[in-house]
Amino acid sequence: MSVGRELRERQARRDPFPPEEQEVDVRGLGAAIAARWWLPLVGILAGIAVGYVLSLGGTTLYRAEALLYLGQPFTPSGGGQIGPSLQSNPSIVSEIVRSEAALRQAARRSGLRVGQLRGNVSSRPAEVSATFRRQAATTTLIVVSVQGPAPGKVERAATALAGRVVAATSPYVNDKIRGIRERVRANRRNLAEVEARLTTAQRLQTEVLGNRSLGEVERLLLVTNLQSQISFAEQRRAAIEDILLNANQQLSLAENVERSQVVNEAVATKTSARNARTSALVGAAIGLILGLLAALLWEPLAARRSGR
Repeated sequence: MSVGRELRERQARRDPFPPEEQEVDVRGLGAAIAARWWLPLVGILAGIAVGYVLSLGGTTLYRAEALLYLGQPFTPSGGGQIGPSLQSNPSIVSEIVRSEAALRQAARRSGLRVGQLRGNVSSRPAEVSATFRRQAATTTLIVVSVQGPAPGKVERAATALAGRVVAATSPYVNDKIRGIRERVRANRRNLAEVEARLTTAQRLQTEVLGNRSLGEVERLLLVTNLQSQISFAEQRRAAIEDILLNANQQLSLAENVERSQVVNEAVATKTSARNARTSALVGAAIGLILGLLAALLWEPLAARRSGR
């Protein structure tokens, strides 16, 4: 026996299925599937239906979402925005709402257990239109979401977490607001004092003009002096009013633009423990696999039955 023939025989013993037969087998599998093409299709449709039905039968949960605005802090003089800060870093929201301290606080206020909150709290940037993003590129809107078994409890939990984010990101702006309000109160007190002096001077001027017992020179001197006081008081009043107007504008800017705030309170809506889309996709995949197996086994099973 030649060496070449011996090698071919050994190869044949190791590989009982020659390449020609393997190719035929693969073609046979494809032909079997093509002949029963409707079985995979039926499997896909049945899997989608079963997955969707199972998703509807899942445990009903509730999701509450609060919309946050992180704010845009400006310098104390209002000349420009402050550089990197907590408010300019949206990722800080995720760190805050998932922290153990925040979860415990939310659990106390909502009545949920910490274990029920852990893993069911999330945050994400709010979806806004492209036009809004172009017009307000620095505006940061964040959604804080809580999922749980009771609507009222998840609402309170989401509200508590949103409030904690606002408190953690607003110390600088809160101090600024307190300073502006104090300045407004001080200028209002000054304005009231100026108004009182102006009213007194005007009353005295009217009395002097009507007092005929005074000489002309004396009356002229008194009226001139009082008129000077009135003019100074009016100028002072106008200056304080300008200061108050500017301070009120700064206060409005700090309260409505610079400070973090909850834009929309949390409201609970029903959700499902199973995602319908995911369940349908999984069911379709399982149905496809079962349909392919049925198509491949159809003829062998039919042949076995006929042999009996």
